[in-house]
Amino acid sequence: MITVGGDEHWMRQALREAERSFTADEVPVGAVVVCQERVIARAHNLTERLNDVTAHAEMQCLTAAAEHLGSKYLMDCTMYVTLEPCVMCAGALRWAQLGKLVFGAFDEKAGYRRIGSTLLHPKTQVSGGILEPECADLMKAFFRKKRAL
Repeated sequence: MITVGGDEHWMRQALREAERSFTADEVPVGAVVVCQERVIARAHNLTERLNDVTAHAEMQCLTAAAEHLGSKYLMDCTMYVTLEPCVMCAGALRWAQLGKLVFGAFDEKAGYRRIGSTLLHPKTQVSGGILEPECADLMKAFFRKKRAL
């Protein structure tokens, strides 16, 4: 099998989802789940559209990946998400036993690391800061636009 690209390649896929979120006037967070070098799930924030505070990109992606695999466990999968997950999403990733988490921008205000890395499953590998400038710039642009209204 040909390897497509690595963390930056997959994070760009998540960024495309975040851009869809931005266009829909949702906080621009996007996520993809990769298993065996294939995207098996993709999602972006839907909290405004669904009027649901739990409709974060990560939660939507977990549901789609579990459906695709026919299993609630994602030990052999990697999630790429443009923003460090919140505590709620980190808890869900723990229950899913996600194999690897890769995020773009750090979230100093609401990211799970404020509480502690033990929120994730002990076997989950973590990598942060992948394409951080692009991920952070999209968030900044969204909130600048909101403040201007």
